[in-house]
Amino acid sequence: MKKLINAPDDVVLDALHGVEAAHGDRFRVTYDPFVVIRADAPVKGKVGLISGGGAGHEPMHGGFVGPGMLDAACPGQVFTSPTPDQMAAATKAVDGGAGVIHIVKNYTGDVMNFDMAAELGKSEDIEVETILTNDDVAVEDSLYTAGRRGVGVTVLVEKICGGAADDGRDLHQVAELGRRVNAEGRSMGMALTPCITPASGEPSFELADDEVEIGIGIHGEPGRFREKIGPASQIAERLMGPILEDLPFQSGDRVLAFVNGMGGTPLLELYIMYAEVAKIAAEHGLTIERNLIGNYITSLEMQGCSITLLRLDDEFVRYWDAPVNTPGLRWGI
Repeated sequence: MKKLINAPDDVVLDALHGVEAAHGDRFRVTYDPFVVIRADAPVKGKVGLISGGGAGHEPMHGGFVGPGMLDAACPGQVFTSPTPDQMAAATKAVDGGAGVIHIVKNYTGDVMNFDMAAELGKSEDIEVETILTNDDVAVEDSLYTAGRRGVGVTVLVEKICGGAADDGRDLHQVAELGRRVNAEGRSMGMALTPCITPASGEPSFELADDEVEIGIGIHGEPGRFREKIGPASQIAERLMGPILEDLPFQSGDRVLAFVNGMGGTPLLELYIMYAEVAKIAAEHGLTIERNLIGNYITSLEMQGCSITLLRLDDEFVRYWDAPVNTPGLRWGI
């Protein structure tokens, strides 16, 4: 195993020191427990937004803390859910009196621990709403989930809800907006290679040099099937077909197309995939009004990508276009 680390047990701590050194003007970091908090939080009268998940998926979630997105993020150990005390501390830190929203990916540990944190928040008279993301069409249940996994749409929920919260929308309005985003989005991913977690030093799964896994999860969970690697056009069809069928998307729909890298895929290849996505979308009568291409939800150094389509309406577009200033996303500032 070759990694730029000091010790496997210290990777999250050391990374947070780096985050604080690089972005201390945007947020503060607490270490007992680990929480990344927007510098001006709590913002009085503003709905607070928090999310979290295992480390190894950067820039999600800590890279999305700042104006226009999250107020705090809770990093767990690599591929491991944060603890309830992290989430409870984050909830308290961002409560400006207007309530707090937990944006939770549908993984068993995340759901259980955020539920506990919500109860702790309510015991301190903090009103808490939860948005659960479960947009992955690849499999219904997996190693980490009951039901569908939360993947690419999570970033879109965080951005759109962040814009609405900064616009002064109230707790229930922001929560319902986020639930609508999740309901209108679908995702599917694939892997060219596994990744190696620092603690194990071993590949997260086995994949032959000439194989790809279609429908992979962000922790290396198995997908729908394996096949011999083919051209980007074939892989795009494998991912777009189930996405388009599941909602279902219809001719005339306006969409946001998100091509996400899994950490080890060059941007050159992601744009090749986006070109194929755009072709397929056009063939189905979809109009891509917004897009996002890059590494936003990663799986350490895994090579591969995921595709997310979100059916747009005017409200989604308004808050997607709203200014955002985070390490991972920035525009309109």
